[in-house]
Amino acid sequence: MMKRTLTAITALILVALTAHAQNWPQWRGPNGDGVAAPGKYPVKFSATDDILWKVQLPGKGGSTPIVWKDRILLTSGIGEGGGGEDGVLCFDWAGKLIWQVKLGKQSPGKHRRGSGSCPSVVTDGERLFAYFKSGTLAALDLDGKVLWKTNLQNSYGPNSLWWDLGTSPVLADGNVVVAVMHEGNSYMVALSQATGKESWKIDRNYPVEKENHQSYTTPLVTREGNRTTLVVWGADHLTGHSAATGETTWQCGGFNPGHKAFWRTIASPVMSQGIAVVPYGRGEYLAGVKVGGSGDITKAARLWEKKGAGTDASTPVASEGKVYLVNFKGKAWCLDIQTGKEIWQTEIPRAEGVFYSSPTLAGNKMYLAREGGTFYVFEVNETGMQILNQTKFDDHFVATPVLLRDRILLRGEKNLYCIGK
Repeated sequence: MMKRTLTAITALILVALTAHAQNWPQWRGPNGDGVAAPGKYPVKFSATDDILWKVQLPGKGGSTPIVWKDRILLTSGIGEGGGGEDGVLCFDWAGKLIWQVKLGKQSPGKHRRGSGSCPSVVTDGERLFAYFKSGTLAALDLDGKVLWKTNLQNSYGPNSLWWDLGTSPVLADGNVVVAVMHEGNSYMVALSQATGKESWKIDRNYPVEKENHQSYTTPLVTREGNRTTLVVWGADHLTGHSAATGETTWQCGGFNPGHKAFWRTIASPVMSQGIAVVPYGRGEYLAGVKVGGSGDITKAARLWEKKGAGTDASTPVASEGKVYLVNFKGKAWCLDIQTGKEIWQTEIPRAEGVFYSSPTLAGNKMYLAREGGTFYVFEVNETGMQILNQTKFDDHFVATPVLLRDRILLRGEKNLYCIGK
């Protein structure tokens, strides 16, 4: 009887894990590490061949799509410039627009690739949560009904970032959590997923040099024993916070011993095997930090540091004890996540534009989009990475490729593409 019960429980767990893997509920995928579920993803294609569909978007945006069941969801401006509105769009897997919702006046981008719609939406499977540069944070159901809407800037003060908001909301312990790190008072706030009411709010401020308060990163959600922890990067500190209360449980410094100014943070950390790999120093440094503990963990937690390897905008991807990263100009590295030891480095062939988009890994293949419209497929191994395909689209890319159900979703500045056989 016990054996049959354990078999049934195991089967239920496998079904749940499989269902989770068939969705892409947040910016960096099911586990927040940029790794796709196993599948037969396209390798050889062009800007015209094996494009299952392409749809024009109604305005500018840089958010990565998410997927839940038959819904593909993303934020976008609807209309252009100061006259446009914040919007959420929902497509089916045939590229048909199911619904779009306007959520109020947008704040247009400052950067040439920026917009008011850079954060990705996140879903718990029943509701989705969208956050915009305007400060609007809204919950909708999967049919597009607005469940609640608020504005963080109206509630807690204006955004003082020099550039365009990038941090995406995350879900933890029944709350939607947003990190607001900028000049002036930085904070984290958790709102009830069900009601939009404030569950907690904590200040997050450190004495740092000019611009270093400003962070465009997205928190990581992890488990430490029996508690859920939010791992936050910005202001020269990596911090762990109780998801239940927001309380700072641990902090790790030492990232800027020379007290240099203008070290804002754009690329988020990636975590695997209990280690957070933290890019900093405007793409010049990388550190491995053992996550967890209590109090000031700086001395005990910093496992390694590497100078001359790093990324300023593109978030690394980690899998099977390795971390892969691509810098602004196209230099790529593979490091051992436990030691920081370099396994290889290489140069991606030159093409128009730089790398804002983050890589996505599927088995031994890496998918990567370049700002100027080039989309790459690489094979990665112990000696380097080899180009399997290089395709030029008439578009610009800052969003991260989504690999799911043997297809690729690629969000450009102009269009949303679905690539597959």
